Amino acid sequence: MLETKLGVLKELLLERPGIQVYKVLVNGQEEKCLVYTDLVGAVHIGDQVLLNTTAQSLKLGSGGYHYVITGLSGAGKDLPSGGHIMKLRYTPLQIKVLSAEEEESPFHRELKDADSLEGTPVLAATLHSMLGPLAVELHRVGLKVAYIMTDGAALPLKFSQTVDWLVQEGILQGTVTIGHAFGGDVEAVNIYSGLLAARAAFQPDVIIVSMGPGIVGTGTKWGFSGVEQGMILNAVETLKGLPVAVPRISFADARPRHQGLSHHSLTVLSRVCKVGCLLPLPHLKEEQMGLILEQVEREGLLGLHDVCIEEENGALERYRSSKLKFTTMGRGVDEDPEFFAALAATAQAVIKVLAGQALNRIISKL
Repeated sequence: MLETKLGVLKELLLERPGIQVYKVLVNGQEEKCLVYTDLVGAVHIGDQVLLNTTAQSLKLGSGGYHYVITGLSGAGKDLPSGGHIMKLRYTPLQIKVLSAEEEESPFHRELKDADSLEGTPVLAATLHSMLGPLAVELHRVGLKVAYIMTDGAALPLKFSQTVDWLVQEGILQGTVTIGHAFGGDVEAVNIYSGLLAARAAFQPDVIIVSMGPGIVGTGTKWGFSGVEQGMILNAVETLKGLPVAVPRISFADARPRHQGLSHHSLTVLSRVCKVGCLLPLPHLKEEQMGLILEQVEREGLLGLHDVCIEEENGALERYRSSKLKFTTMGRGVDEDPEFFAALAATAQAVIKVLAGQALNRIISKL
């Protein structure tokens, strides 16, 4: 289940808050390793380290890194003050956080009886690559955006280059990590208290929820981590927010199950999500639009959700010129324009809702 090796740190390649990347000598070969400094503590060039090498040995998409479990050359790491909620519980790397719900938290009193998002739109996404394009478009018109990272994929928030950039650019008001994900500005126990904590801490106009980098898919109907989207939408409705389903759309993905509206979206919206939600779709070419609307009708989504078709409104060109290169599954805007058009359409729909403007709703079968 776990492969470990010893290595020696040779050269610091990258550093940002909470993250260091080193060249590391492992069995006579120079490779790359990643250090979460909040977990591991201080390490330095020349230190011997214990590495988790499992993902690289399996050639998985873990960013091309080994992960430092601990340094073996220096002192230990002291426990910081505050909080007693454990994440990564009962593992060798279990950590203690101050969760928003705890009595020590500045949000405890407000969260004690909090029970409503009071109509705040919440965009539930299935891929981390959706976060940047959504947030950029919402921020462009002056909306305050908070991000909740679930534990469906990467657990440390600091792993996300996208989040780091969005925070540095002032596009995100703040971040919340829920479940076993950790490292947000605010920690929370689950999606319900996480949503309420995001509202209490940041007073956002819009909340975006998605897993961190990485996703599990197995080619089976139910075996994918994005199934959590339906549970998030259910939670938003329970808390009196506006649930918005971010559709996964592609005509560049070679896998038939992801052509048009991905089977992930279809399964979630027809079987997992038990509440009506806003489902924005992008305006595409006639043939592509025909396939998507056929999928929507076949799965009965028109009777379950508030479906609208919105324009991308120049967003694709803005994505192309972004300082941070937006990609999904290694494909950029020009390689997979329909994926990014779906994100732009979702942002446009929410902008319209908050401005009190009418949506381009589908009111009958097409």
